[in-house]
Amino acid sequence: MDPRLLPFGLCLLVLFHSGLAQIQPRRPQQQPRLSGRPECQIDRITAREPNHYVESEAGVSEYWIPDENDELECAGVQAVRHTINPKGLLLPYYPSTPELAYVVRGQGIQGTVFSGCPETFETPMPSEGGREEFLDRHQKVYRYKEGDVIALPAGSVHWTYNDGDTPIVTITLRDTSNVANQLDRTFRKFFLAGNPLNKQIQHGGRSQQGNGQSGRRQEQPRRGEEQERGRGGSRGGGRREEQGQEGSNIFSGFDDQILQEVFNVEYDTVRQLKGQNDNRGFIVRADNFQVITPEKQEQRSSRGSRRGGANGMEETICSAQLSANLANPSHADVYNPRGGRVSTLNSHKLPVLDLLQLSAERGILYKNAVLSPHYNLNAHSIIYVTSGSSRLQIVRNDGSAVFDDWVREGQLIVVPQNFAVVKKAGEEGCEWVAFKTNDNAITSQLAGRFSYVRALPEEVLMNSYEISREQAKSLKYNRQEGVVFSPRSTSPRESAKNTLLNVLFG
Repeated sequence: MDPRLLPFGLCLLVLFHSGLAQIQPRRPQQQPRLSGRPECQIDRITAREPNHYVESEAGVSEYWIPDENDELECAGVQAVRHTINPKGLLLPYYPSTPELAYVVRGQGIQGTVFSGCPETFETPMPSEGGREEFLDRHQKVYRYKEGDVIALPAGSVHWTYNDGDTPIVTITLRDTSNVANQLDRTFRKFFLAGNPLNKQIQHGGRSQQGNGQSGRRQEQPRRGEEQERGRGGSRGGGRREEQGQEGSNIFSGFDDQILQEVFNVEYDTVRQLKGQNDNRGFIVRADNFQVITPEKQEQRSSRGSRRGGANGMEETICSAQLSANLANPSHADVYNPRGGRVSTLNSHKLPVLDLLQLSAERGILYKNAVLSPHYNLNAHSIIYVTSGSSRLQIVRNDGSAVFDDWVREGQLIVVPQNFAVVKKAGEEGCEWVAFKTNDNAITSQLAGRFSYVRALPEEVLMNSYEISREQAKSLKYNRQEGVVFSPRSTSPRESAKNTLLNVLFG
């Protein structure tokens, strides 16, 4: 090698490494998630129906508001199910906590406004002369469909519209213990339009209709209900009546003259902005709605072929992808043709989840199939059954079962961190979505090909369980499937024997 080229090579090497350092910045260390309560003793877990509802002009919202010291309170989460009718618009708002939504049914348009980002979308509007002009500029909007997971960052403005012919049903998790919620553990929704708090809240007097929740204990008003009171009340008998606060969107608290000055508009516009005479709730009917979205092919081409985690360059918060689909079978992470499939969505697949510190899982179990017993190492799991039913068993650290029952469509249940859980589908199978309170949630299997049993030496199994070597081999290798187990075929005689043993010994 020519010695004269050595200094030149060293310079190139230094420039390459410095450039690489700029291209791949270090990710900041993730802040720890706050706990829901300082102390929690969970003796019993319940599969829950919504316990509060609000009716609006073009839809209904149903809430899971936690009781004090229950598993929702301990996990530091709340949940809401929105049903948005055709031509329904969920009014713009910004939340105090991150939200992660799953589209159970329907399709529509979603908008999220990030502070400081440019208005890159233009909607053509007809002019008086008949020509089309780009008059309305706004931040990007995108379409979503059944099976999509939608990230809703805290503090950003969100709205959604149903431009289809069928109702949209979404289930949304609110992470009230997220570090973004700095004031306290209460969820707050700041509406920017309408008058969502204009009606009295009725605590009681509305009967249950076919949701199997009769006979539940009396309930007291729950923390956070005052944030979203409209025409409606609580579901579940025995609650006393209580008047909700009068209120409106945040502009109602500002002086009229100030609003006229900052917006440079007439007084009549300010009155409409405050929405004090608006009785529609916060899901309103919008017949005249003309917002265009790019075609799916254009959206795909603009996203490119990027994979992996946060990159720091080609994606900023202004251009971040905010949704991904979990319903497509080709996206399954686990698949057993005889048992079902499981698809996961974490921050490696959707980088914006790193900001939310949340992730999601969608599972399908066929008739009588079993999801391997497992536990979540670093997250709580909030499961919502979208179809069918399954029998769940949840066991805490002292070996006692805190839940052993069926969970059916429309019910929600919390599996706390490190609690062991096993799931077996019913005769009609089971489909669910699970929200995890970590952007990269990790599960550890307790049975099957990927379980701890496979990783232990036979000697450890023999001495731990006082079994023979042959029994240890059976325990270790009899189940060759990994995560989703196909139904075990048994003869009628063996089934009768198992039934008798269950009756005799529980």
